[in-house]
Amino acid sequence: MAANNINRVKSSDIELKDKLVGINRVTKVTKGGRTFSFSAIVVVGDENGIVGHGLGKAKEVTEAISKGIDDAKKNLIRVPIINDTVPHAQKGKFGGARVLLKPASNGTGVIAGGAMRAVLESVGIHNVLAKSQGSSNPHNVVKATMDALSQMRDAVAVAKQRGVSMDKVFNG
Repeated sequence: MAANNINRVKSSDIELKDKLVGINRVTKVTKGGRTFSFSAIVVVGDENGIVGHGLGKAKEVTEAISKGIDDAKKNLIRVPIINDTVPHAQKGKFGGARVLLKPASNGTGVIAGGAMRAVLESVGIHNVLAKSQGSSNPHNVVKATMDALSQMRDAVAVAKQRGVSMDKVFNG
């Protein structure tokens, strides 16, 4: 995969906004009765190319959300954004979820559903065509979207990786 391409970011001096993707109530049945707990999947981003996702589990909803935010701040990556869209078409995969991201012209908006929309808006992409294929499980869709975003490269990164000039990247 693109493990060498992922730009990890420290969350210390960044103003991050969080979005709640989903909350699940989980019931554990014991001989003493039912025990309820909650799991929350959260996406955080600065709407300027930095995004992360996290999962929090607790006995109360607010505690689960705050744990999810803390977890998301530990998994931040930097994504290249060109003209408020993605640099190129990219597929991402995690578990049974597969996603497709395509650049779009100005004024298109974020054409994506549910969990993908939360990730794309948090990273600061305003024009994109996205399709979720396969599983619609929000946990896997968020991770597949993050996989696709982590594989994105701009022209400068391609030129540096190949060891050629920017002119050579565009003109062959």
